[in-house]
Amino acid sequence: MTVREMQDKILQLKKEKDICILAHSYVAREIIEIADFTGDSFQLSVLAEKAPQKTVIMCGVRFMAETVKILSPEKTVILASPIAGCPMAEQMDKELISQVKKQYPDYTVVAYINTTSDLKTVCDVCVTSSSAVKIVKKIDNDKILFIPDCNLGAYVAEQVPEKEFKLLQGGCPVHARMNKKDVIEAKKLHPDALFLVHPECRPEVVEEADYIGSTSGIVEFAKKSDAKEFIIGTEISIAESLQYECPDKKFYPLSKELICPNMKSTTLIDLYNAVNGDGGEEIIMDEQTIKDAKKCIDKMLELG
Repeated sequence: MTVREMQDKILQLKKEKDICILAHSYVAREIIEIADFTGDSFQLSVLAEKAPQKTVIMCGVRFMAETVKILSPEKTVILASPIAGCPMAEQMDKELISQVKKQYPDYTVVAYINTTSDLKTVCDVCVTSSSAVKIVKKIDNDKILFIPDCNLGAYVAEQVPEKEFKLLQGGCPVHARMNKKDVIEAKKLHPDALFLVHPECRPEVVEEADYIGSTSGIVEFAKKSDAKEFIIGTEISIAESLQYECPDKKFYPLSKELICPNMKSTTLIDLYNAVNGDGGEEIIMDEQTIKDAKKCIDKMLELG
């Protein structure tokens, strides 16, 4: 079966079985082409909640599928690739943060959306990379414990200097791999390009940026900008996707090292097997976990 034949078969099966396919912006192009929705993780969860289909397949990583299940507990949620985890989401657990909360009892625990559902149950409010600054400013407490990404936390702390932040050592290993040397080399190669960066990158990288924002923020900025060249400081697939969407502009990845192996683990064959009922993993969560994890998401929606 060719790629096109497999795509057509998936489209046929999803229509027959009334399935909604979600694709995070970092997954393979051949999946994005046939997904119902593409975007950032939380944005996809909200779109899935509004979708009429009763079965949702997530082409992304586990915490994203869990968030879909939290917002749509009545739906069948399937993770297309069961091995697709997220090192950042998994590096801190409920037990660890429960202990840290005892050390800092007067701090509001702010959890990045890139956390497990289990960890969300002991957090006060959730944030996305695009909403973090706005929400932290609105929190009725000057003491913030921000988890798990210390780079995103440092960026938020810089934007909200009136508050006191406690950060733990954690974050996205792919974004954290980049350093100032990578930026200097990229700018030397592409002197006329604007540098767009995700706040999960190190502060030394972020401070060199012309624009700082979430994945969708970077995409929107690049599309609307009058500039013709861009260095993209997030997962390498965003530069590729933008090149398809804006053929009159040029996009360069900050580094060839900016590849997320977990996102790349979902293949078109994984999606075909999941739609066909021969693959993927259904996300099963107990009612209490869903209820407790949803509290910090509801707080985010209230403040955001």
